[in-house]
Formats: sequence, C-alpha cells, structure tokens
Amino acid sequence: MHATPDLPRRHRLTVDDYYRMAEVGILDAEARVELIDGEIIDMVPPGSSHAGTVAYLTQVLVRAVGDRAIVLAQNPVRLSQYSEPQPDLALLRPRDDFYRARHPQLDDVLLVVEVAATSLRHDRRKKVPLYERHGIPETWLVDLGGRRFVRYRAPRLGSYTLVHEPDLGTPLDVSTLEGVTIDLNRLFG
Repeated sequence: MHATPDLPRRHRLTVDDYYRMAEVGILDAEARVELIDGEIIDMVPPGSSHAGTVAYLTQVLVRAVGDRAIVLAQNPVRLSQYSEPQPDLALLRPRDDFYRARHPQLDDVLLVVEVAATSLRHDRRKKVPLYERHGIPETWLVDLGGRRFVRYRAPRLGSYTLVHEPDLGTPLDVSTLEGVTIDLNRLFG
C-alpha cells in the first residue's frame, strides 16, 4: 500500500474571519465584496440599468408590503457561518430595530432578488443555488440583458421545486406574505 500525496486544501473563511479582515485593514471597509461558501467574491460595480432597476423594484416592493416587511437594498444577509451575500434586494420579517443590532439572518428572509446586467452567470450558477441550499422561500432573478424574470419558489431538500417565468402583465403574489401582490409590468422599461 503506498501513500497518495496530499491534495491542496482550500481554506474557507467564516463570516467572523471576513469581518476581522476588514477590521485590521486586509479588506478595505468600502470594498464591494461578499462572502459565499467561505470565499470572498468581488462584486461588479452597478451600471445605470442595474441601479435603476434596483430603485424601481425597491419602490414597488415598499409600496406593496407597507409595514408587513422591511425592504433591504444591497446589504448583507447572513445565511450561515460561511456565507453572507449581499443580494440586490431582500424582503425581511419586520423588526422594531430595523436590523440595527445585527444583520438579517436566514430565518428573517422572506424573498431575495438578484438583478443581473453583467453578473448573470454568477447569479444563476452561484447565488441562486446558495439561496436554494439555505432554504430561502423565494428568489427572483432579473436578467436585464435577456429581459427575463425567473421566479424560484418552494425550496425542498436544497432545491427549488417551482421555477418559472411569470407573465409580468399580471400582478405576482409574494408566497410568504398572504394577500400581497407586486405589479412588475414596468420592470423592463
């Protein structure tokens, strides 16, 4: 029996490691990065189409949910000890402190939205599966280049069981907020 050489191992960072790196200056406090599965990922700076779409969706969601949820734009959501992505939007359970005491965590999330102008491949291959594995109840992927809206719902055993592209001419229900509908007929202009 002969020994096999050790294969290189990756070192996964925890969310605590990630914050310590920022505290000591290894990561610039203003860096546009997120932690996904223990890896620091650079985020693409948003162009005007991306920023305008996030602004539109923010306004539509705030109007639709009122006080029933908090709309968080481009801020961290801690999913596990190894993942703290920054979705373009997150719909959260209401809290009196508006999450000042801590970042939202997995159980706080009702919906996440990723808007993709130049990040479609990353969002589709990395971020949607990340949300699936963690059981986020609903994820929306907005593909600006392809003018597509894909809705992922009903996670079960690490996979979304309902994936479809709804007609945006008809208001959408938010599966986690009974009676709330969202009108997205102006999503693509």
